[in-house]
Amino acid sequence: MKIDTKKMTTLALLVSVAMILSYIESLVPAFVAVPGVKLGLSNIATVFALYTLGWPSAIAVSLVRVLLSALLFGNIPSLIFSIAGAALALASMIPLSRLNLFTSIGVSVVGAVCHNIGQVLAAIIVMKTSGIAYYLIPLLFSGTISGIVIGIVSGILVERIKKYL
Repeated sequence: MKIDTKKMTTLALLVSVAMILSYIESLVPAFVAVPGVKLGLSNIATVFALYTLGWPSAIAVSLVRVLLSALLFGNIPSLIFSIAGAALALASMIPLSRLNLFTSIGVSVVGAVCHNIGQVLAAIIVMKTSGIAYYLIPLLFSGTISGIVIGIVSGILVERIKKYL
């Protein structure tokens, strides 16, 4: 089996950047009173990987980041919610990116919204109550806004860095 050192190094760098962004984001106080509302800056690395290295690499970056973030900054419930969100986000972003119907902004928005839906569904299952579904409305709004920001930044990075990969 041949190991592509350049690709492995790029993946490690993307996971590292995602972890740093995740940590920085955890230091910033929430601007709203709704739990779970975040910018999701670490998703820049996932969207970048999706558009430059392909979907298997995007899955790897996302899952490694989720696992490491849960180990370093979280707990078991946060791991469950993050995996559910990441899985649903990736399941929606991968086919959309391959269809070439949307820019990175559209793909990122769909991913962010699906991430929030996945987290709320996981919370409903774990907490055994549908009462928390009302969080979905502000989360969908914030997911749309953050998806736009992440998509713009990711698109700029892909455009400027892709030729070096």
